[in-house]
Amino acid sequence: MRQINGGNWFPQQEAESLRAELVYQRAVHAYVTMLPALNVIGMRDGSEAEFGSGYHVLPIWKDRMDSRTWVPTPNADVIYAMSYLDLKETGPLVVNAPPNVIGMFTDFFQRTITDVGAIGPDRARGGLYLLLPPGYDGHVPGGYYTFTSSTYNVFLFFRTLMGQGDGAPEPAAGVAVAERTRVFPLWTPEKSAKLMEFPNASGRRIDMMYPTDFSFWTKLKEFVDYEPVSAIDPELRGVLASIGIIKGEPFDPPEWLRVQLDRALADAPRMILATSQLGRDDQRNLYYDDRRWQVAWAGGTAEWMQQSYLDVNTRARFFQYAYSSAPAMNIHSTGAGSKYPFTYHDADGEFLRGSGTYKLRLPPEPPAGLFWATTAYNVTDGTMPETDQLLPSTNSYYDIPKNADGSIEIWFGPRRPEEAVPAAFIQTVPGRDFIVALRLYGTGLAFYDQTWRPDDIVRVR
Repeated sequence: MRQINGGNWFPQQEAESLRAELVYQRAVHAYVTMLPALNVIGMRDGSEAEFGSGYHVLPIWKDRMDSRTWVPTPNADVIYAMSYLDLKETGPLVVNAPPNVIGMFTDFFQRTITDVGAIGPDRARGGLYLLLPPGYDGHVPGGYYTFTSSTYNVFLFFRTLMGQGDGAPEPAAGVAVAERTRVFPLWTPEKSAKLMEFPNASGRRIDMMYPTDFSFWTKLKEFVDYEPVSAIDPELRGVLASIGIIKGEPFDPPEWLRVQLDRALADAPRMILATSQLGRDDQRNLYYDDRRWQVAWAGGTAEWMQQSYLDVNTRARFFQYAYSSAPAMNIHSTGAGSKYPFTYHDADGEFLRGSGTYKLRLPPEPPAGLFWATTAYNVTDGTMPETDQLLPSTNSYYDIPKNADGSIEIWFGPRRPEEAVPAAFIQTVPGRDFIVALRLYGTGLAFYDQTWRPDDIVRVR
């Protein structure tokens, strides 16, 4: 019977080299599987550095979110309100959600605790949500929509709709709704609860991106130490332990281990990007048989479950360039929820280049009962391209001229073509590739039965 290495131990240097390679591979796996947590940790840390922390602090992008906020795939076409709750610090929290919110609560692996709004239990009427920490065994009162988080840290993400202004969106209506949110600890007397704060996050340079240096590992270690053992399954904890991250124990990697962790930090993001670039053999990520538009969940669930497996590659790519996932984004709900087709190819299958000029035709009557919008993003991390435009987006609130058949044309490029009105033009960065996302809020039947399909993006020059 064949023996490994002829039945002998390895020379010392070879054994050390093999161990280092194994640690490197484990570190890549840890990066891929823990990126959802580091994604939202980066968002929390950036937000709290700017606005402070606490259940009562709810930053709102009152003048819309633009490219000065560094965060994956931000949406300039709704009003954002985002905060970070700590159930370990506060115990059970009550969130009084306003009516007509499009939102969610997630744990810090960005697994949905519940949708809020039309797809949530309040059905857009608003209501009281009670969030319980992991392992909570105290009294649970009635009268709430009650959910238990698997992590102490909870992400609150509310979006509200702008009003229709004079040929353009009016943010004030959405801000007024968001500012009706109230958060307070369940067992704190009313007189002792902190008053809500709603700082305006618009127009400020805020870095809410996940770390790209060694702090990726140190922040992961802090997270592992803070959260309960039950938050991470034993096998993944074993992977983390093999790279030196063990709950309650010091994290002080020796030089040889640190070299492999640094190596994984450099390579893992590139590996994730490469898997997205090369596409899927099964092509289940494509919305249509004859077009380039893709679905971020590759046709699976909002948890990246396919029929018999968890789609770890697609999940990793999602959290490289986006954040927040909930059933409302992926289930086939008519007149509620939303759909987000995206593409990084033109009609010829070539990547969208920032130096090119492109045209997107939207057929008449997009099936979006609330509104539609389209936005350009950077390929690698989903941030908005920084140009003079600030808002690389347009939407159905604007007065965009229609063609004779009722269709609309949106233009992308480094300079606005003469034939494009300002509201129909999205500026790109020469020398940098980009992604286009099309959002349909209140998705209609014509999208699901594919009687309405967006055209592929066409390169004009």
